[in-house]
Amino acid sequence: QVQLVEFGGDLVQPGGSLRLSCGASVSISRLNTMGWFRQAPGKEREFVARVSSFGTTHYGDSVKGRFTISRDMDKNTGYLQMNSLKPEDTAVYYCYAVSNQINYWGQGTQVTVSS
Repeated sequence: QVQLVEFGGDLVQPGGSLRLSCGASVSISRLNTMGWFRQAPGKEREFVARVSSFGTTHYGDSVKGRFTISRDMDKNTGYLQMNSLKPEDTAVYYCYAVSNQINYWGQGTQVTVSS
């Protein structure tokens, strides 16, 4: 069983930056994948980014060049650095992890981009 907790959601102005954190109840070095999805009101959940245990990253088309996913093994935390935020980035952001072919999800954190 893996428990995930997200932190960092906030209200930010367009063009601003925000960093989300995802803490895990197990060593993140044991996770095959860590990543983020998001869901805006009335829309389907959308893939944002993921990082494999080898450090390979992959991004959704809508965030490429603006968002960066990373992990800090010492702090046992995953991060999503979001720059050049747009109103269409407004959503609940969910951290997820894959361990032994099982998907685990955090409870979500709200990001609102608005002036």
